Amino acid sequence: MKEKKFLTVAPFECAWSKDLKFREAGRGCVAFEAFAHNDVTLVFRENAGSQHYHYKRDNSPHYTVILGSHRNKRLKIEVDGKTVVDVAGVGLCCSSEFKSYWISICDGLISIGKGRYPFQNLVFQWLDSNPNCSVRYVGLSSWDKHVGYRNVNVLPITHNHISLWEHVESGEFEGEEEGEDELNGEYMDYEKWGLENFLENWELSDMVFIFDTEERHVPAHKAILVASGNFPFSLSEDVVELPAVTYPVLHAFLQYIYTGQTKIPESQLGPLRALGLHFEVMSLVKQCEQNIERFKLNKKLFDSGKSVELSYPSTRTHYCATFPLGLPVNIQKLRQLLITGKYSDVNIYIEGHGLVAQAHKVILSLWSVPFAKMFTNGMSETMSSEVSLRDVSPEAFRAMLEFMYSGELDMEATVVAGALLLQILFLADQFGVTLLHQECCKTLLECLSEGWCSPSGRGSYNEFFYYAQV
Repeated sequence: MKEKKFLTVAPFECAWSKDLKFREAGRGCVAFEAFAHNDVTLVFRENAGSQHYHYKRDNSPHYTVILGSHRNKRLKIEVDGKTVVDVAGVGLCCSSEFKSYWISICDGLISIGKGRYPFQNLVFQWLDSNPNCSVRYVGLSSWDKHVGYRNVNVLPITHNHISLWEHVESGEFEGEEEGEDELNGEYMDYEKWGLENFLENWELSDMVFIFDTEERHVPAHKAILVASGNFPFSLSEDVVELPAVTYPVLHAFLQYIYTGQTKIPESQLGPLRALGLHFEVMSLVKQCEQNIERFKLNKKLFDSGKSVELSYPSTRTHYCATFPLGLPVNIQKLRQLLITGKYSDVNIYIEGHGLVAQAHKVILSLWSVPFAKMFTNGMSETMSSEVSLRDVSPEAFRAMLEFMYSGELDMEATVVAGALLLQILFLADQFGVTLLHQECCKTLLECLSEGWCSPSGRGSYNEFFYYAQV
Protein backbone atom coordinates (compact mmCIF):
# COMPACT_ATOMS: atom_id res chain seq x y z
CA MET A 1 0.00 0.00 0.00
CA LYS A 2 1.33 3.43 -0.87
CA GLU A 3 2.07 5.96 1.82
CA LYS A 4 -0.32 8.82 2.39
CA LYS A 5 1.01 11.95 0.73
CA PHE A 6 0.22 15.62 0.56
CA LEU A 7 0.82 18.43 -1.89
CA THR A 8 0.53 22.16 -2.21
CA VAL A 9 -0.85 23.63 -5.42
CA ALA A 10 0.48 27.10 -6.20
CA PRO A 11 -1.80 29.88 -7.49
CA PHE A 12 -3.12 29.30 -11.02
CA GLU A 13 -1.65 25.79 -11.28
CA CYS A 14 -3.11 22.29 -11.32
CA ALA A 15 -1.81 18.88 -10.19
CA TRP A 16 -2.57 15.74 -12.21
CA SER A 17 -1.69 12.08 -11.82
CA LYS A 18 -2.43 8.79 -13.57
CA ASP A 19 -3.67 7.59 -10.18
CA LEU A 20 -6.32 10.31 -10.01
CA LYS A 21 -8.55 8.75 -12.64
CA PHE A 22 -12.05 7.27 -12.61
CA ARG A 23 -12.12 3.58 -13.46
CA GLU A 24 -15.24 4.17 -15.54
CA ALA A 25 -15.64 7.26 -17.73
CA GLY A 26 -18.25 9.65 -16.38
CA ARG A 27 -18.56 7.80 -13.07
CA GLY A 28 -16.43 8.12 -9.97
CA CYS A 29 -15.84 9.81 -6.65
CA VAL A 30 -12.85 11.68 -5.25
CA ALA A 31 -12.39 12.00 -1.48
CA PHE A 32 -9.76 14.36 -0.13
CA GLU A 33 -8.67 16.77 2.58
CA ALA A 34 -7.92 20.42 1.82
CA PHE A 35 -6.38 23.37 3.62
CA ALA A 36 -7.11 26.79 2.09
CA HIS A 37 -8.48 30.26 2.63
CA ASN A 38 -10.74 29.89 -0.40
CA ASP A 39 -11.16 28.38 -3.88
CA VAL A 40 -10.56 24.67 -3.36
CA THR A 41 -10.93 23.81 -7.04
CA LEU A 42 -11.28 20.41 -8.72
CA VAL A 43 -11.37 19.88 -12.48
CA PHE A 44 -12.80 16.80 -14.21
CA ARG A 45 -11.89 16.15 -17.86
CA GLU A 46 -11.27 13.35 -20.34
CA ASN A 47 -7.47 13.71 -20.37
CA ALA A 48 -4.94 14.89 -17.81
CA GLY A 49 -3.60 18.42 -18.17
CA SER A 50 -0.22 19.91 -17.32
CA GLN A 51 1.04 21.55 -14.14
CA HIS A 52 0.34 24.98 -15.63
CA TYR A 53 -3.09 23.98 -16.92
CA HIS A 54 -5.86 26.32 -15.82
CA TYR A 55 -9.55 25.69 -16.23
CA LYS A 56 -10.20 29.29 -17.30
CA ARG A 57 -8.18 28.64 -20.47
CA ASP A 58 -9.56 25.18 -21.24
CA ASN A 59 -11.60 24.87 -24.44
CA SER A 60 -12.19 21.12 -24.11
CA PRO A 61 -15.26 19.64 -22.33
CA HIS A 62 -14.84 19.61 -18.55
CA TYR A 63 -16.52 20.15 -15.20
CA THR A 64 -15.11 22.48 -12.55
CA VAL A 65 -16.21 22.47 -8.90
CA ILE A 66 -15.10 25.41 -6.74
CA LEU A 67 -15.53 25.22 -2.97
CA GLY A 68 -15.29 28.59 -1.22
CA SER A 69 -15.46 30.90 -4.22
CA HIS A 70 -15.79 34.66 -3.73
CA ARG A 71 -13.65 34.81 -0.58
CA ASN A 72 -15.07 31.58 0.83
CA LYS A 73 -18.71 32.63 0.45
CA ARG A 74 -19.95 30.68 -2.59
CA LEU A 75 -20.05 27.22 -4.12
CA LYS A 76 -19.73 27.13 -7.90
CA ILE A 77 -19.97 24.54 -10.66
CA GLU A 78 -18.82 25.34 -14.17
CA VAL A 79 -19.39 23.41 -17.38
CA ASP A 80 -16.84 24.09 -20.12
CA GLY A 81 -15.96 27.38 -18.45
CA LYS A 82 -19.55 28.61 -18.04
CA THR A 83 -21.05 28.98 -14.56
CA VAL A 84 -24.13 26.79 -14.10
CA VAL A 85 -24.30 26.82 -10.29
CA ASP A 86 -23.48 29.75 -8.00
CA VAL A 87 -25.00 29.30 -4.56
CA ALA A 88 -24.24 30.39 -1.01
CA GLY A 89 -21.60 28.21 0.61
CA VAL A 90 -20.20 30.21 3.50
CA GLY A 91 -17.22 28.73 5.33
CA LEU A 92 -16.66 25.71 3.08
CA CYS A 93 -12.87 26.22 3.21
CA CYS A 94 -10.69 26.36 6.30
CA SER A 95 -7.22 27.89 6.67
CA SER A 96 -6.52 26.72 10.23
CA GLU A 97 -6.72 22.96 9.65
CA PHE A 98 -7.36 20.34 6.98
CA LYS A 99 -11.04 19.63 6.24
CA SER A 100 -12.47 16.56 4.51
CA TYR A 101 -14.61 16.66 1.35
CA TRP A 102 -15.89 14.37 -1.38
CA ILE A 103 -17.19 14.99 -4.90
CA SER A 104 -18.88 12.33 -7.03
CA ILE A 105 -19.96 12.36 -10.67
CA CYS A 106 -22.41 9.80 -12.04
CA ASP A 107 -23.80 10.31 -15.54
CA GLY A 108 -23.91 14.08 -15.09
CA LEU A 109 -25.14 14.07 -11.48
CA ILE A 110 -22.56 16.01 -9.47
CA SER A 111 -22.76 15.50 -5.69
CA ILE A 112 -20.67 17.43 -3.17
CA GLY A 113 -20.29 16.59 0.50
CA LYS A 114 -18.22 17.25 3.61
CA GLY A 115 -16.62 14.80 6.02
CA ARG A 116 -14.38 11.75 5.87
CA TYR A 117 -17.01 9.37 4.50
CA PRO A 118 -18.06 9.70 0.84
CA PHE A 119 -21.77 9.71 0.02
CA GLN A 120 -22.65 11.02 3.48
CA ASN A 121 -23.22 14.61 4.70
CA LEU A 122 -24.38 15.82 1.29
CA VAL A 123 -23.98 19.59 0.79
CA PHE A 124 -25.24 20.06 -2.78
CA GLN A 125 -26.34 18.16 -5.89
CA TRP A 126 -26.78 19.26 -9.49
CA LEU A 127 -27.84 17.27 -12.56
CA ASP A 128 -26.46 18.17 -15.98
CA SER A 129 -29.24 17.86 -18.57
CA ASN A 130 -26.58 17.23 -21.22
CA PRO A 131 -24.11 15.10 -19.25
CA ASN A 132 -20.44 14.78 -20.12
CA CYS A 133 -19.90 11.04 -19.76
CA SER A 134 -16.27 11.09 -20.90
CA VAL A 135 -14.66 12.79 -17.88
CA ARG A 136 -12.12 10.56 -16.13
CA TYR A 137 -9.15 12.55 -14.80
CA VAL A 138 -9.26 14.65 -11.64
CA GLY A 139 -7.13 17.80 -11.42
CA LEU A 140 -6.39 19.50 -8.09
CA SER A 141 -6.27 23.22 -8.71
CA SER A 142 -6.35 26.65 -7.09
CA TRP A 143 -7.17 30.24 -7.88
CA ASP A 144 -5.13 33.12 -6.44
CA LYS A 145 -3.88 31.44 -3.25
CA HIS A 146 -2.05 28.24 -2.39
CA VAL A 147 -4.22 25.22 -1.61
CA GLY A 148 -2.99 22.25 0.39
CA TYR A 149 -4.33 18.78 -0.44
CA ARG A 150 -3.71 15.43 1.22
CA ASN A 151 -5.14 11.90 1.47
CA VAL A 152 -6.62 12.11 -2.02
CA ASN A 153 -8.45 8.93 -3.05
CA VAL A 154 -10.41 8.11 -6.21
CA LEU A 155 -13.19 5.55 -5.75
CA PRO A 156 -15.58 3.86 -8.16
CA ILE A 157 -19.36 4.28 -8.07
CA THR A 158 -21.04 1.01 -7.11
CA HIS A 159 -24.51 -0.09 -6.10
CA ASN A 160 -23.31 -0.26 -2.53
CA HIS A 161 -21.34 2.98 -2.53
CA ILE A 162 -22.50 3.97 0.97
CA SER A 163 -19.87 1.60 2.40
CA LEU A 164 -17.04 2.83 0.21
CA TRP A 165 -15.59 5.01 2.97
CA GLU A 166 -13.98 1.87 4.38
CA HIS A 167 -11.74 1.74 1.31
CA VAL A 168 -10.49 5.26 2.02
CA GLU A 169 -9.16 3.99 5.33
CA SER A 170 -7.42 1.00 3.75
CA GLY A 171 -6.17 2.89 0.69
CA GLU A 172 -7.51 0.19 -1.64
CA PHE A 173 -8.16 2.63 -4.46
CA GLU A 174 -4.93 4.63 -4.32
CA GLY A 175 -3.69 3.32 -7.66
CA GLU A 176 -3.74 0.17 -9.72
CA GLU A 177 -0.15 -0.08 -10.85
CA GLU A 178 3.16 0.29 -9.12
CA GLY A 179 5.58 2.83 -10.51
CA GLU A 180 3.02 5.13 -12.06
CA ASP A 181 3.90 8.79 -12.36
CA GLU A 182 3.46 10.85 -9.24
CA LEU A 183 1.55 14.09 -9.15
CA ASN A 184 3.07 17.04 -10.89
CA GLY A 185 3.79 19.61 -8.23
CA GLU A 186 4.90 19.31 -4.63
CA TYR A 187 3.67 15.74 -4.07
CA MET A 188 6.10 13.90 -1.83
CA ASP A 189 7.08 10.63 -0.20
CA TYR A 190 7.87 10.70 3.49
CA GLU A 191 11.14 8.93 2.77
CA LYS A 192 12.32 11.82 0.57
CA TRP A 193 11.38 14.70 2.82
CA GLY A 194 13.72 17.62 3.08
CA LEU A 195 13.19 21.24 4.02
CA GLU A 196 12.64 22.10 0.35
CA ASN A 197 9.45 20.01 0.45
CA PHE A 198 8.00 22.38 3.04
CA LEU A 199 8.60 25.45 0.88
CA GLU A 200 5.29 27.33 0.58
CA ASN A 201 3.56 24.27 1.96
CA TRP A 202 0.66 24.53 4.39
CA GLU A 203 1.67 21.29 6.12
CA LEU A 204 2.94 22.08 9.65
CA SER A 205 3.07 25.80 8.83
CA ASP A 206 2.38 28.21 11.69
CA MET A 207 2.45 31.60 9.94
CA VAL A 208 1.61 33.23 6.61
CA PHE A 209 2.95 36.07 4.52
CA ILE A 210 0.24 38.28 3.04
CA PHE A 211 1.74 39.99 0.03
CA ASP A 212 0.99 42.39 -2.86
CA THR A 213 -2.12 44.52 -3.23
CA GLU A 214 -4.39 41.48 -3.71
CA GLU A 215 -3.46 40.14 -0.26
CA ARG A 216 -2.39 36.70 -1.45
CA HIS A 217 -1.10 34.21 1.12
CA VAL A 218 2.04 32.07 1.34
CA PRO A 219 2.64 29.77 4.35
CA ALA A 220 5.92 29.35 6.22
CA HIS A 221 7.38 28.03 9.48
CA LYS A 222 8.47 30.33 12.30
CA ALA A 223 11.31 28.13 13.56
CA ILE A 224 12.96 28.04 10.14
CA LEU A 225 12.58 31.77 9.54
CA VAL A 226 13.77 32.83 13.00
CA ALA A 227 16.89 30.68 12.64
CA SER A 228 17.63 32.27 9.25
CA GLY A 229 17.32 35.97 10.02
CA ASN A 230 15.56 38.51 12.20
CA PHE A 231 11.82 37.94 12.06
CA PRO A 232 10.23 39.85 14.95
CA PHE A 233 7.32 37.50 15.64
CA SER A 234 5.37 37.70 18.85
CA LEU A 235 4.33 34.38 20.36
CA SER A 236 0.76 34.89 19.14
CA GLU A 237 1.48 36.59 15.82
CA ASP A 238 1.11 34.40 12.75
CA VAL A 239 0.76 36.95 9.94
CA VAL A 240 3.40 39.13 8.25
CA GLU A 241 2.04 41.67 5.78
CA LEU A 242 4.19 42.66 2.79
CA PRO A 243 1.87 44.73 0.57
CA ALA A 244 4.70 46.08 -1.60
CA VAL A 245 6.33 42.70 -2.29
CA THR A 246 5.54 40.66 -5.41
CA TYR A 247 5.23 36.88 -5.47
CA PRO A 248 8.41 36.22 -7.56
CA VAL A 249 10.49 38.14 -5.01
CA LEU A 250 8.88 36.49 -1.98
CA HIS A 251 9.19 33.07 -3.60
CA ALA A 252 12.91 33.60 -4.32
CA PHE A 253 13.43 34.83 -0.75
CA LEU A 254 11.79 31.77 0.83
CA GLN A 255 13.37 29.40 -1.67
CA TYR A 256 16.81 30.66 -0.67
CA ILE A 257 16.03 30.04 3.02
CA TYR A 258 14.47 26.61 2.51
CA THR A 259 16.87 25.24 -0.13
CA GLY A 260 20.02 27.37 0.03
CA GLN A 261 19.63 28.50 -3.57
CA THR A 262 17.28 30.38 -5.87
CA LYS A 263 17.01 31.96 -9.30
CA ILE A 264 15.56 35.37 -10.08
CA PRO A 265 15.57 37.86 -13.01
CA GLU A 266 18.36 40.42 -12.81
CA SER A 267 15.79 43.21 -12.61
CA GLN A 268 14.47 41.75 -9.33
CA LEU A 269 17.82 41.63 -7.51
CA GLY A 270 17.18 45.03 -5.93
CA PRO A 271 13.78 44.15 -4.42
CA LEU A 272 15.14 40.77 -3.28
CA ARG A 273 18.09 42.46 -1.61
CA ALA A 274 15.71 44.90 0.11
CA LEU A 275 13.58 42.05 1.44
CA GLY A 276 16.67 40.18 2.65
CA LEU A 277 17.93 43.33 4.36
CA HIS A 278 14.55 43.92 5.99
CA PHE A 279 14.65 40.50 7.66
CA GLU A 280 18.46 40.44 8.03
CA VAL A 281 19.13 37.36 5.92
CA MET A 282 22.60 38.72 5.36
CA SER A 283 24.06 35.94 3.22
CA LEU A 284 21.29 36.60 0.69
CA VAL A 285 21.90 40.35 0.87
CA LYS A 286 25.59 39.79 0.14
CA GLN A 287 24.81 37.51 -2.81
CA CYS A 288 22.46 40.12 -4.29
CA GLU A 289 24.97 42.94 -3.80
CA GLN A 290 27.77 40.97 -5.43
CA ASN A 291 25.66 40.30 -8.51
CA ILE A 292 24.37 43.88 -8.70
CA GLU A 293 27.96 45.14 -8.57
CA ARG A 294 29.00 42.65 -11.23
CA PHE A 295 26.33 43.96 -13.58
CA LYS A 296 27.37 47.55 -12.87
CA LEU A 297 31.00 46.84 -13.72
CA ASN A 298 30.17 45.04 -16.94
CA LYS A 299 27.30 46.69 -18.79
CA LYS A 300 27.41 43.94 -21.43
CA LEU A 301 26.12 41.51 -18.83
CA PHE A 302 23.07 43.65 -18.16
CA ASP A 303 19.87 42.01 -19.32
CA SER A 304 16.73 42.70 -17.29
CA GLY A 305 15.26 39.38 -18.41
CA LYS A 306 18.28 37.24 -17.56
CA SER A 307 17.94 34.98 -14.54
CA VAL A 308 20.61 35.07 -11.86
CA GLU A 309 21.39 32.04 -9.71
CA LEU A 310 22.10 32.65 -6.03
CA SER A 311 23.53 29.96 -3.74
CA TYR A 312 24.31 29.92 -0.05
CA PRO A 313 28.12 29.75 0.29
CA SER A 314 28.36 26.91 2.79
CA THR A 315 31.87 26.49 4.19
CA ARG A 316 31.09 23.38 6.18
CA THR A 317 32.15 20.00 4.91
CA HIS A 318 29.73 17.14 5.38
CA TYR A 319 29.18 13.85 3.63
CA CYS A 320 25.46 14.31 3.22
CA ALA A 321 23.57 17.50 2.45
CA THR A 322 20.89 17.49 5.11
CA PHE A 323 19.18 19.94 7.40
CA PRO A 324 20.50 22.26 8.71
CA LEU A 325 23.82 21.93 6.86
CA GLY A 326 24.16 23.77 3.56
CA LEU A 327 21.35 26.20 4.38
CA PRO A 328 21.40 29.83 5.58
CA VAL A 329 20.31 28.64 9.01
CA ASN A 330 22.09 29.69 12.19
CA ILE A 331 22.61 26.52 14.23
CA GLN A 332 23.05 28.47 17.46
CA LYS A 333 19.64 30.06 16.93
CA LEU A 334 18.15 26.63 16.29
CA ARG A 335 19.67 25.29 19.49
CA GLN A 336 18.33 28.29 21.38
CA LEU A 337 14.83 27.55 20.09
CA LEU A 338 15.16 24.02 21.47
CA ILE A 339 16.49 25.26 24.81
CA THR A 340 13.82 27.93 25.30
CA GLY A 341 10.93 26.20 23.55
CA LYS A 342 10.09 29.46 21.80
CA TYR A 343 7.55 29.09 18.96
CA SER A 344 7.28 25.37 19.79
CA ASP A 345 4.16 23.56 18.64
CA VAL A 346 4.61 20.20 20.36
CA ASN A 347 5.38 19.20 23.95
CA ILE A 348 7.17 15.86 24.36
CA TYR A 349 6.33 13.84 27.47
CA ILE A 350 8.04 10.63 28.57
CA GLU A 351 6.22 8.36 30.96
CA GLY A 352 7.68 8.66 34.43
CA HIS A 353 9.67 11.78 33.56
CA GLY A 354 7.03 14.33 32.57
CA LEU A 355 7.76 17.08 30.07
CA VAL A 356 11.23 16.60 28.55
CA ALA A 357 11.17 18.99 25.58
CA GLN A 358 9.23 21.69 23.76
CA ALA A 359 9.99 21.13 20.11
CA HIS A 360 8.91 22.06 16.59
CA LYS A 361 7.01 19.57 14.45
CA VAL A 362 8.60 20.67 11.19
CA ILE A 363 12.13 19.99 12.47
CA LEU A 364 11.25 16.60 13.95
CA SER A 365 9.51 15.68 10.68
CA LEU A 366 12.57 16.61 8.61
CA TRP A 367 14.59 13.90 10.32
CA SER A 368 12.08 11.25 11.31
CA VAL A 369 9.53 9.46 9.12
CA PRO A 370 7.60 8.18 12.18
CA PHE A 371 7.28 11.73 13.51
CA ALA A 372 6.31 13.02 10.06
CA LYS A 373 3.52 10.46 9.78
CA MET A 374 2.45 11.16 13.35
CA PHE A 375 2.06 14.89 12.64
CA THR A 376 0.50 14.73 9.16
CA ASN A 377 -1.33 11.45 8.71
CA GLY A 378 -4.49 12.17 10.68
CA MET A 379 -3.27 10.52 13.91
CA SER A 380 -4.23 12.04 17.25
CA GLU A 381 -0.92 13.95 17.33
CA THR A 382 -1.79 15.69 14.04
CA MET A 383 -4.14 18.11 15.77
CA SER A 384 -2.60 17.84 19.24
CA SER A 385 0.29 19.79 20.70
CA GLU A 386 1.37 16.87 22.89
CA VAL A 387 3.22 13.61 22.26
CA SER A 388 3.57 10.98 24.98
CA LEU A 389 6.29 8.33 24.81
CA ARG A 390 7.08 5.38 27.01
CA ASP A 391 10.10 3.12 27.56
CA VAL A 392 12.38 5.89 26.30
CA SER A 393 15.48 7.29 28.01
CA PRO A 394 14.98 11.06 28.50
CA GLU A 395 18.74 11.66 28.23
CA ALA A 396 18.95 9.75 24.95
CA PHE A 397 15.88 11.51 23.60
CA ARG A 398 17.32 14.94 24.42
CA ALA A 399 20.56 13.93 22.69
CA MET A 400 18.58 12.90 19.60
CA LEU A 401 16.77 16.25 19.62
CA GLU A 402 20.10 18.05 19.88
CA PHE A 403 21.24 16.17 16.78
CA MET A 404 18.03 17.09 14.92
CA TYR A 405 18.52 20.78 15.66
CA SER A 406 22.26 20.92 14.94
CA GLY A 407 23.16 18.01 12.68
CA GLU A 408 25.84 17.07 15.20
CA LEU A 409 26.21 14.71 18.15
CA ASP A 410 28.47 15.43 21.13
CA MET A 411 30.52 12.26 20.68
CA GLU A 412 32.93 12.95 23.53
CA ALA A 413 30.14 13.06 26.10
CA THR A 414 28.28 10.08 24.70
CA VAL A 415 31.37 7.89 24.31
CA VAL A 416 32.27 8.42 27.96
CA ALA A 417 28.77 7.22 28.83
CA GLY A 418 28.73 4.05 26.76
CA ALA A 419 25.22 3.09 27.89
CA LEU A 420 23.87 6.44 26.68
CA LEU A 421 25.43 5.97 23.24
CA LEU A 422 23.74 2.61 22.91
CA GLN A 423 20.40 4.08 24.00
CA ILE A 424 20.76 6.81 21.37
CA LEU A 425 21.48 4.12 18.79
CA PHE A 426 18.29 2.25 19.69
CA LEU A 427 16.28 5.48 19.69
CA ALA A 428 17.64 6.58 16.30
CA ASP A 429 16.66 3.20 14.91
CA GLN A 430 13.19 3.42 16.45
CA PHE A 431 12.47 6.87 15.00
CA GLY A 432 14.27 6.36 11.70
CA VAL A 433 16.92 9.05 12.20
CA THR A 434 19.28 7.36 9.77
CA LEU A 435 22.30 9.66 9.98
CA LEU A 436 22.29 9.60 13.77
CA HIS A 437 22.04 5.81 13.70
CA GLN A 438 25.04 5.66 11.36
CA GLU A 439 27.08 8.01 13.55
CA CYS A 440 26.37 5.92 16.64
CA CYS A 441 27.30 2.67 14.89
CA LYS A 442 30.49 4.22 13.55
CA THR A 443 31.54 5.50 16.97
CA LEU A 444 30.78 2.22 18.72
CA LEU A 445 32.76 0.24 16.17
CA GLU A 446 35.71 2.63 16.49
CA CYS A 447 35.67 2.25 20.27
CA LEU A 448 35.50 -1.53 20.02
CA SER A 449 38.29 -1.73 17.44
CA GLU A 450 40.54 0.34 19.70
CA GLY A 451 39.79 -1.92 22.65
CA TRP A 452 38.53 1.07 24.62
CA CYS A 453 35.72 0.58 27.07
CA SER A 454 34.74 2.44 30.21
CA PRO A 455 33.82 0.39 33.27
CA SER A 456 30.29 1.75 33.17
CA GLY A 457 29.96 0.97 29.49
CA ARG A 458 31.33 -2.61 29.37
CA GLY A 459 27.92 -4.23 29.66
CA SER A 460 26.55 -1.85 27.06
CA TYR A 461 29.11 -2.87 24.46
CA ASN A 462 28.23 -6.51 25.07
CA GLU A 463 24.66 -5.47 24.37
CA PHE A 464 25.87 -3.82 21.18
CA PHE A 465 27.35 -7.09 19.95
CA TYR A 466 24.01 -8.75 20.62
CA TYR A 467 22.16 -5.94 18.83
CA ALA A 468 24.48 -6.14 15.81
CA GLN A 469 23.90 -9.89 15.52
CA VAL A 470 20.14 -9.41 15.70
